Amino acid sequence: MSYRPARKFTATVIGIGAVALVLTACSSSSTSSSSSSTTAAASSAAESSAAGSATGSAEASAAAGPVSATSGWCETVKAKYGDLTGKTVSIYSVITAPEDAGYVTAYKDFSDCTGAKVTYESSKEFEAQLGVRVQSGNPPDLAIFPQPGLLKKLVETTGTLKPLSDDLKAEVEKYYPKDWANYGVVNDISFGIPNNADYKSLVWYSPATFKAKGYTVPTNWDELKALYEKIAATEPPWCIGIGSGDATGWQLTDWLEEYVLRLQGPDVYDQWVSHDVKFSDPPVASSLAEVGALLKDPKYVNAGFGGVETIASTQFTDPAAQVLSGKCTLTRQAANYDANFAKGTTFGPDGQIDAFPFPPFNDKFGNTVLGGGTFYGAFADRPEVQAFQTFVASPEYANSRATQGSWISSNLGLQAESVQGPILQEALKGLQNPDTTFRFDASDLMPAEVGSSAEWKQFTAWITGQDDATTLANIDAAWPAS
Repeated sequence: MSYRPARKFTATVIGIGAVALVLTACSSSSTSSSSSSTTAAASSAAESSAAGSATGSAEASAAAGPVSATSGWCETVKAKYGDLTGKTVSIYSVITAPEDAGYVTAYKDFSDCTGAKVTYESSKEFEAQLGVRVQSGNPPDLAIFPQPGLLKKLVETTGTLKPLSDDLKAEVEKYYPKDWANYGVVNDISFGIPNNADYKSLVWYSPATFKAKGYTVPTNWDELKALYEKIAATEPPWCIGIGSGDATGWQLTDWLEEYVLRLQGPDVYDQWVSHDVKFSDPPVASSLAEVGALLKDPKYVNAGFGGVETIASTQFTDPAAQVLSGKCTLTRQAANYDANFAKGTTFGPDGQIDAFPFPPFNDKFGNTVLGGGTFYGAFADRPEVQAFQTFVASPEYANSRATQGSWISSNLGLQAESVQGPILQEALKGLQNPDTTFRFDASDLMPAEVGSSAEWKQFTAWITGQDDATTLANIDAAWPAS
């Protein structure tokens, strides 16, 4: 989930409960139990981002051409909606501390421009609680959806999400690659605005550990396998946790997706997303067997925590500390995992922590990358809400949020210099590389009953002893009949 939870996300989930934040001029990291408030200034934000251009992710992005990093969104919404002082826009999200702080700070630009106040609330039980709020008639103005599948489900089952206006749709189509814009479309109607882009295919490690033990960074799968076999001669090379509250298990969906994409190729991957290839069919079943050969073998996992039996009880955030301390050598995580390392950790080849691409298994399918992302969807269409949607669709928002760290976007106006840290900068290059074969997280595209329910539960059962055939059959059985 990007997010996971998104989610898979990408988003870091730490703490219990919801966070309610009213945005302040100078915000710091906040926990899920803290709140702060201020009256937003009515003065116009200084929109000083220099004009620039960027290409987007994958093939559709490469053909999109340059887009300015300055859209003039503030002048546009002021002319269209006037002074919004006294109005409030509420956001509900799965993105909790510490990643919420970057959003709190970025939203300040909207408040400075319009005079409207933004409240931010988050919970790691987002999926369940959002459903409760919608059913009780108390939805937020906007939600940050960790999966397109969940957005689609709410559109089709509740009819409560508001379609994008023609103006908003035009903004999305202008600033995002066609493939990313389409992830927010349900039954040919646009509902979602892309938020972050998640680059998942990374292996994190400590350069100091590598140097001390004479390891070299692998550049292909054979080299990676030789590396972890060498490490396994003395200690388990990998550490992994799948604990994530109600979303426990999402990490394993990422592992399976990496293997299906690399072993079976993008065409089979796409057929799997649509269930034309079922979970129990040979391409997916054989891929899960390969994942199991690694993750169910105590020779390879779970460094710093114990054996295979500790994977389900270990929080997905916890391997960061083990890699930093040298107790674990390798962990596979997304590019925004940097937020889980101790404050002050340095990144890059000369830093305390670095990451290298999770390599393809062969040359057959090129440079394959698994990714994901989150999307804004609105339950209200008041002027202040539409003004906020115009803001978050803009390149100014993308650049402002990126400067806060742990975040990149498929927004075509995002400038490389706005992205913080060498790992995220390399991830952005990978997304923008026209030679990259990018595929969106499969479970996030599947129906919510499958991708954010059955898969999580069944893969948790799988890692704790359930056999492959039962696991895959149970997931297939959860697929909606129509």
